[in-house]
Amino acid sequence: MDIRKLQKIVVSALEDIKGKEIEVINTTKLTSMFDRLVIATGDSNRQVRSLANNVQEKVKEAGGEVLSTEGEDSGEWVLVDLGDIVVHIMQPTVRQYYNLEELWQATPSQRKKAAEQGKPE
Repeated sequence: MDIRKLQKIVVSALEDIKGKEIEVINTTKLTSMFDRLVIATGDSNRQVRSLANNVQEKVKEAGGEVLSTEGEDSGEWVLVDLGDIVVHIMQPTVRQYYNLEELWQATPSQRKKAAEQGKPE
């Protein structure tokens, strides 16, 4: 399935269940493991699980494949692996703590430079 089509399906599925702060990060220049990282917030364990289930259902309906899911038991952070796209759905405190956006939006050289600037002399 075309990456743009898959991305559109994922974002639409998250919007259907009122996912918040949906962010899509293009990771093609950062890693060869996947092309997109989608991060969204759900307000409760139930909503996080519902968002993940809706993503899985919509992708399967469109003929896509869900490789795996993790974290559905707790519902604080659910990861849905679609191969080319990895979807992270988190509760607000978990998302704020791990701050995946900052980690994945910076290139390795930018992270190294930021780490060097933060070192005490």
